[in-house]
Amino acid sequence: MTDFFDRENDRKYDRAYKETTPDILKAFGEFNNAVFASEGREIPLKYRELIAYAVGLTTQCAYCIDAHSNAAVKAGATETELAETAWTASALRAGGAYAHGRLGFKLTGTHEH
Repeated sequence: MTDFFDRENDRKYDRAYKETTPDILKAFGEFNNAVFASEGREIPLKYRELIAYAVGLTTQCAYCIDAHSNAAVKAGATETELAETAWTASALRAGGAYAHGRLGFKLTGTHEH
């Protein structure tokens, strides 16, 4: 998927959103701005950005990884915090595969009760 990622030029494809659903785009922008407001939230911005970075890593969204890793650093995150966030996301992703693997046994009936 990252072969398609172009930080500078991909924004031109926002045209369809702007022309066909400007009301939704505006509402989404306002919502996103509220979530990532620099002040007025209980969880400090740095941690919200690290959370968003972890989600981006687990969903493998190149745009989210780019935006939120950079925003986290801008909000004061260190390289070590980025690394620990990546490891945390990795543990959750691996844990999810492990836990959902049980469904394979359950759904195929290969494991006796």
